[in-house]
Amino acid sequence: MRVTFNFATALVGLLSIASYASAAKDYNRLNISDAAVLFIDHQVGLFNLVQDTNPDSFKNTILAVGDTAKFFDLKVVLTTSREDGPNGPMLPELKAKFPNAPYVARPGQINAWDDPEFVKAVEATGKKQLIISGIVTDVCVTFVSLSAKAAGYEVFVVTDASGTFNEAIRDASWSRMEAGGIQLMNWFAVACELARDWRMDLEGLAALFGSHIPTYKALMDGYNGAVASVKH
Repeated sequence: MRVTFNFATALVGLLSIASYASAAKDYNRLNISDAAVLFIDHQVGLFNLVQDTNPDSFKNTILAVGDTAKFFDLKVVLTTSREDGPNGPMLPELKAKFPNAPYVARPGQINAWDDPEFVKAVEATGKKQLIISGIVTDVCVTFVSLSAKAAGYEVFVVTDASGTFNEAIRDASWSRMEAGGIQLMNWFAVACELARDWRMDLEGLAALFGSHIPTYKALMDGYNGAVASVKH
C-alpha cells in the first residue's frame, strides 16, 4: 500500500495537538466563589425552535441548571429578547426560581452583551467565571459567550441547557466557541466541578441529581433500599 504525505493534513494535526496541550495546561476549574450563571433567552416562543434535542429532556436540564445555581447559592442574571413579540416570555418555571435576580428584558439587541443594562448586571455579580446557557446556541449563546470572553471573563457554556435548529448548526456553534476559548460542559459536569467533593453535602447533591436524572434516582433508591434491608 502506498502512503502519501499531505502537508496540510499534518499541519492541522499538529495544530490540534498544540491546542489540546494548551487547553490542558490552562485548565481552570469552576469555583463556587467566583462563578455566576447567565440564562440567555430561554423563552417560550424560542423554545419551539429547538430541534437538536428532546424537548422534555431539554426543559428538564434548563431547570436543573437553575436548581444547581440555587443549590450552590450562585449569582444569577436572566435576560430575554423582545419578549413582547413571538419570542415570548421567559419559561415561567425558570423565572420563578429567581424572583430577586436581575432580569433584563432587552428591547432589541440580539447579542445580550450589546445591552448596557445586561453588562452592568453581569459586572454587578462581581464574578469572573460565567456559566452560560440559552436559546439558540448559534446566536444568543455564541454571541454573548465570545463577547464575554473578549471582555476578560472565563466562559463555560452548558451545552445540554442550550438548543438550536439542528445538530449540524449546534456542532458548528460548539466549534466556533471552542476556537474562541470557551469551555463546553454539560449540566452534570458543571454541578460536579462546582462541588469538587461529595463530602461537601452528600445528601444535597444526591437529591439535586436524583430530581433531574431518573437513572440516578433509581440508583439512590436501590442503594437506600439495600441499606435499609441490612439494618432490619
